[in-house]
Amino acid sequence: MISLSVHHMPSPTGALLVVVDAAGVLHAVEWADHEPRMLLLLRRYHQSSELIAAASGQPCAATAALDAYFKGDIDAPAGLHTAPGGTVFQRRVWAALRAIPPGATTSYGILAASIGAPAAIRAVGAANGANPVSLVVPCHRVVAADGALTGYGSGIARKRWLLDHERAHAGNSSATGSIAQSDLSNGKDHPP
Repeated sequence: MISLSVHHMPSPTGALLVVVDAAGVLHAVEWADHEPRMLLLLRRYHQSSELIAAASGQPCAATAALDAYFKGDIDAPAGLHTAPGGTVFQRRVWAALRAIPPGATTSYGILAASIGAPAAIRAVGAANGANPVSLVVPCHRVVAADGALTGYGSGIARKRWLLDHERAHAGNSSATGSIAQSDLSNGKDHPP
């Protein structure tokens, strides 16, 4: 059994829950008003986990990176290690999401093609919606083929805010948005 610590942190879009293990590896990020969804995904992906409340005010690398993100360093979460669980297919989708540069968006069809499964648009959408590590695995950067903001579990208003925030700070970003095909095909977390 692994123990997961739940850290609470404020953000401009509402309180966040940040779940890490003893090594600081990130397992989940979710807004506090969507805690039931987070708990469902944690149970699904980490069945033998125990959740414990982190000491009040005790920061971790993930909360520090997310705080920097909200302050305008939109690349700050890129180096965080994640262990979201999921199937091999889901992990391939989530790795591809991490390759979308801050300030940019892509469509479900392009995302499906990028992992070598152009006909799996709906499956890609389902994997996107099952992402337990919001913000760090940036599912908010996926939009409809016509550019419309659709399908964000934490609400379209938050999705719009995140995209606007990233676009406003994209000039400060060093992200290239590239990912090796081998990382996509083997489902490895990105980046290490």
